[in-house]
Amino acid sequence: MEPRIVTFGELMLRFSKNDHMRLAQGDYFTTKYGGSEANVAVSLATQGDDVEFITRLPDNVVGHAGAQSLMQMGVDTRRVLFGGKRVGGYYLEPAAGMRSAKVVYDRSGSACAELQPGMIPWHDILKDAWVIHMSGITAGISQSAADTVFEALDIADEMGVMVSYDINYRKNLWQYPNADARATLRRMLSRCDMMFGDAIEFEWICQRKQPPFTATDTHFEMQMDEYAEWFADLHATFPRCRHWLMGMRNMVASSRHLLTALLYTSTDGENYQLLKAPIEDINGVVDPSGVGDAFMAGLLHAMQAYPGDSQLQLNYSLAASALKNTIPGDYNLSTEEEILTVVKAMNR
Repeated sequence: MEPRIVTFGELMLRFSKNDHMRLAQGDYFTTKYGGSEANVAVSLATQGDDVEFITRLPDNVVGHAGAQSLMQMGVDTRRVLFGGKRVGGYYLEPAAGMRSAKVVYDRSGSACAELQPGMIPWHDILKDAWVIHMSGITAGISQSAADTVFEALDIADEMGVMVSYDINYRKNLWQYPNADARATLRRMLSRCDMMFGDAIEFEWICQRKQPPFTATDTHFEMQMDEYAEWFADLHATFPRCRHWLMGMRNMVASSRHLLTALLYTSTDGENYQLLKAPIEDINGVVDPSGVGDAFMAGLLHAMQAYPGDSQLQLNYSLAASALKNTIPGDYNLSTEEEILTVVKAMNR
C-alpha cells in the first residue's frame, strides 16, 4: 500500500498584483488559494503521492471553493472541518529589480485561527499514515491553533507516525498574548523527525551564525567543514531529528536566484552524513512563493521513491524547488518526470 502523507495548516486566499505593480497601484487583484502546508500537499499529489490536507475553513462558498481547489489537484480533503466566519488572506506585492516583495497578512479571527484542541479527530486521520507535515506558521496564528499543533504531535507520537516540520518563521505573526515564537518553534523542533528551513530561519531558531551563501554563479565554494560542525551541534541540541534539509538562496536580482541545499541525514539514527546539492542558476524567476514548500515536498516524495539514495533525494528536492520558481501562484505543479529531467541535467 502506498504510504499516506498528512499535512496540516491554514489554507489562505492570496491577493496579488500583476505586472509588478505595487499594492497601491491599479484597480484589480489576482486571487489564488495557497498556504505552506497546502502547497506541500498539492506538490505531493502532483508527483503521484497519497496525501490528505487537514484544516478548518468557513462553511460558505469561499471556504468550500478553497477545499475544491485542492480536490481538483488530487488532494484528499474529505476531513476538512467547516466552521467559523472567514478565510485567512494575504496581499502580495511582487518583487521587481532591487525592490523586495512585500506581504500583508489578513488572517486574524480566521476559521483556522479559531481551532481548538479536540476539534480534529487525529486518531482517525493518522491511522495508517506514514508522516504528518506541519509548520511554524500554524502555531503563530493563535494560542489555540498552537495548542492544536501540540495535540497533533502528541497523538502522532502515540501512534508512531513520523513528523515533518518546516520552521516557517514569520515575524509579523505571533501577535497573540504571551506568544514566544522561538521557544514555541524550538519545542516543535524537538518533536520532529525531519525538518526544513532556509539558512536565515536556521540561524534565527538556533541563534548561531553559519557561513554565508553569497553565490553569484554556480562555481561558488561551500564551506562544508564549517557546515558539518554547525549541523553536528544542531543535532546534539535536537537529537530526535534525523533529516535536516536547509535551502539556500541568493537573490542576484528579483528575476535571477542562485539556489542550492544541504542535507544532514542518517539512515540508522547513529551515523550522519552532510550532502550538498549542485547550485542552480535560475534566470527568469516567475514566482518564488512556495519554493520552500516545494523543497520539503520533494524530499518527502524522494524518500519513498528512492530509498537509500540520500544524494538523489537531495538533488530531487532542489530540482522540485527550482521548477517552482517558474510557476505562478503558490502551488508547484511539476510532475515527477519533469523533476527528474532537471535532476539529470544537474549531473551533466
